[in-house]
Amino acid sequence: MSTATSWIAVDWGTSNLRAWGVGLNGEVTFAASSDKGMGRLERDQFPAALTEVIEAGGSKANEPAEVLITGMAGARQGWMEAPYLDAPTDLRGLAAGAVSPTVPESALSVRILPGACQKTPCAENVMRGEETQLLGLSRLLPGFSGVVCMPGTHSKWAVLEGVRLEKFATAMTGELYEVLRQHSVLRHSLNGDVNGPGRADGFRAGLETGLARPDVLTGNLFTVRAASLLSGRQADWCGGYLSGLLIGSEVGGRRDWIGDEEVPLIGSPDLCALYAEAIASIGGRTRTIDATEATLAGLKAAREFDSQS
Repeated sequence: MSTATSWIAVDWGTSNLRAWGVGLNGEVTFAASSDKGMGRLERDQFPAALTEVIEAGGSKANEPAEVLITGMAGARQGWMEAPYLDAPTDLRGLAAGAVSPTVPESALSVRILPGACQKTPCAENVMRGEETQLLGLSRLLPGFSGVVCMPGTHSKWAVLEGVRLEKFATAMTGELYEVLRQHSVLRHSLNGDVNGPGRADGFRAGLETGLARPDVLTGNLFTVRAASLLSGRQADWCGGYLSGLLIGSEVGGRRDWIGDEEVPLIGSPDLCALYAEAIASIGGRTRTIDATEATLAGLKAAREFDSQS
């Protein structure tokens, strides 16, 4: 391993694997990634995938190194299941709940952080990876307490009190968009360039409807099909409308969580911009936090708190 690298931070998602070397002062010494996410691997393929991405960054798997992993590698169908921390929970205890898989013929010392769960009847929920970003947020925004929105395939809404995760909720908005676009009757109205010039107008129309009536989302969905048949709406407008309707319904459904305080958005800039527009439409304020920055800050904090315990 490079002498500049003190340990290795890893974010292992369903689709992708990312690794960073971290120096003694917290600086990033290398960055590497691959498409070998959890969803593409059998359990016995994880060690080789990790070794490959670390060596792609210039380090050697046969040299001693500590590796701290967050994300879906710790899922039941991943490398080794890392049991959930029960919310409400102090996120400083993440590393204390880590599990340690073996890497045959390697000097790597690997730990996988747990996710977080919520066992409230009829409000059961789980997350893996986002809890690390929330811990990172507490470093990036010292003293923050309030609501955090994490847009994505499965968006998360969390209530954070410093380093304490009080409660959270999940919205399958991104996945619903893809399922409806590809496998429902709406696909006939989305068969074309959904990112054309009409998308912005469609998004605003859908957003207004979703925010106003999140309780009738299932009824409003069919507007996508009817608008193309009766009003000549093209695929770009229909795609925008569907996106706006789903995001608007998600945000509208969390209206009681959104107050006067700024809501941090953790995710991709493009997606966060859509959520920022939605939250602004109901009088809320937001700021966007880079997802990679939050993940790295969270991994560093988890390791630091573990060394102090």
